[in-house]
Amino acid sequence: MVAKALNTPTDLQSNATKTVAEALNGVLADSFALFFKTKNFHWHMSGPHFRDYHLLLDEQAAQIFAGTDDIAERVRKTGNTTLRSIGDIARHQTITDNDAEFVAPAAMLKELRDDNLKLVEALREAKDIADEAKDNATSAMIDNWTDDAERRAWFLFETGKTA
Repeated sequence: MVAKALNTPTDLQSNATKTVAEALNGVLADSFALFFKTKNFHWHMSGPHFRDYHLLLDEQAAQIFAGTDDIAERVRKTGNTTLRSIGDIARHQTITDNDAEFVAPAAMLKELRDDNLKLVEALREAKDIADEAKDNATSAMIDNWTDDAERRAWFLFETGKTA
């Protein structure tokens, strides 16, 4: 239950917004997991394509991180609360961490591509939930986040051809 001080006025039905918020919090957790993995691979990139891959991953990480605020604020606009900690992220994420000491550049690109496509799947599910709740604003925002994730996956796929 949302604390009274955090109640945000909305014309959406509370049960529907709770479902949308749950889906968005999952997307948010996966976005943070993907952000950190992308930065991890950015920091640990090596090899002959270092500069290009290092810069690509930094650009992608920045885009992912920038989206997290929009996702969390959308949850709040629907009268709900969002993630509060690293532990909360861990409880909600479906994108797996990679704690390996060394990952080859080609494997990094493939893993990130697959993770971005997994995020696309979660976004499509969240869009269905938002549409069912008649939450047009969330639905429209999800379209942009989906396009961003698909573009990242595409760039990783094309870049991976040379890895």
